[in-house]
Amino acid sequence: MPFGRRDANGQPPLEIRDDELLVVDDLKKHFAVTRGIIFQKQIAAVKALDGVSFRVREGETLGVVGESGCGKSTMARCIMRLLEPTSGRVVFRGRDITKLSRADMRPIRREMMMIFQDPYASLNSRKRVGFIVAEALEVHRLGTEAEVKRRVQELLEVVGLNPEHYNRFPHEFSGGQRQRIGVARALAVNPKLIVCDEPVSALDVSVQAQILNLLKDLQEDFGLTYVFIAHDLNVVRHISDRVMVMYLGHAVELADRFTLYEAPKHPYTGALLSAVPIPDPTVGRNRKQIVLEGDVPNPINPPSGCWFHPRCPRFREGHCDVEEPPLYPFGDDHVAACHYPLERWPMSEEEMRMLPQSAVG
Repeated sequence: MPFGRRDANGQPPLEIRDDELLVVDDLKKHFAVTRGIIFQKQIAAVKALDGVSFRVREGETLGVVGESGCGKSTMARCIMRLLEPTSGRVVFRGRDITKLSRADMRPIRREMMMIFQDPYASLNSRKRVGFIVAEALEVHRLGTEAEVKRRVQELLEVVGLNPEHYNRFPHEFSGGQRQRIGVARALAVNPKLIVCDEPVSALDVSVQAQILNLLKDLQEDFGLTYVFIAHDLNVVRHISDRVMVMYLGHAVELADRFTLYEAPKHPYTGALLSAVPIPDPTVGRNRKQIVLEGDVPNPINPPSGCWFHPRCPRFREGHCDVEEPPLYPFGDDHVAACHYPLERWPMSEEEMRMLPQSAVG
């Protein structure tokens, strides 16, 4: 099983297949809540990420979806070591990089790049496009000044921009063009893995399609591997091979995209899918949307048992609020953390309530 947990004796060696580029094991990130001005004392912790495990095979795209605040971006930054994980392991190309020093991380950073969500804030407005894209090349000393300039111009052309834009500033570009600059920057050092943190959420629909198609083309041309984070389930379905659903810092379901969209098992996944717009108005009007009641629990004081039970339409008192669900298997490479999974799909909220109480054995 790819979702192994640590035992009481520490961290056993992970079994990693040859085709697995990235392995994340029981990754946690807790932010301290302190009190006091001069002498600060920790009084609590925000559990932004609380035990996420998954594996990404070389050349595939893993989509990550979930509500705002579920830990998607925190996970991305922990994978890239932009944030230091509280515990857990990040294994890249067979090497545990979780505790590596800045100096040891430097050669690995050439193989791991990131595309940020906001194309306006992620580019330095005081620097020209040529400098922004070339910065990684210069940091890693990859080529002479002339070779770096030629490489940057080639990258701008690859992502659909004019090489003559080399000397322009970011404010001279539209949002879609700025995101293309971000893509060019990520490609500069020929990485193996690119973490895409909602790269199209700030763009118009037509521009979103252009960027998504660009990413897919680049993946085929350069053999890239993506961890693709987004809110839009249609976008994730278009670009991903497998999809992981997150809730309150946990991975609650993971499956290939066809299985997840056609036969979800976790009620939270079902609720997300029921809110996806359908292009056929007749089908859309007749569909029953599952409306989740209540708010997302406070990550400082998460609920006992199943993390989703305060909002779950299939909640069973004495079980869901007591026992934390493991990731039950539902076929090849399909797991879901639910004691009372969805037996069929689609279903209305009332149908979900009326189903018999049958736990997964």
